[in-house]
Amino acid sequence: MSRHPSSLPDDLLRFAREMRAGMTDTEALMWKLLRNRRMADAKFRRQHPMGRFILDFFCVEKMLAVELDGGQHADAVEYDHARDAWLRQRGVRVLRFWNNQVLIETEAVMEVIHAALMEGGCSD
Repeated sequence: MSRHPSSLPDDLLRFAREMRAGMTDTEALMWKLLRNRRMADAKFRRQHPMGRFILDFFCVEKMLAVELDGGQHADAVEYDHARDAWLRQRGVRVLRFWNNQVLIETEAVMEVIHAALMEGGCSD
């Protein structure tokens, strides 16, 4: 499902690199918890391009995307639904969490991610 970076559009690669360099506090916390196979020995990538989208965190082995939503997503509900549907059609399971949920309920969020990794497969 992942493509070699050279086959991706230059603008998408550039944007993904910019996003990796400028992580939010919430993204930095999540990356600290997911990186180096710290969660269920699953390898996550951050700011991973797929199609015309950039996934916040993505585990290729389990086809699992973890998306962190800030306040801007309150106005992008239809876009997020269409994006998630496109990803599901390609076998990607998407978990979405609000930034404040990650910061305040970190353990509960990590339990949901762990359960999804242990389940494997894609579900709606």
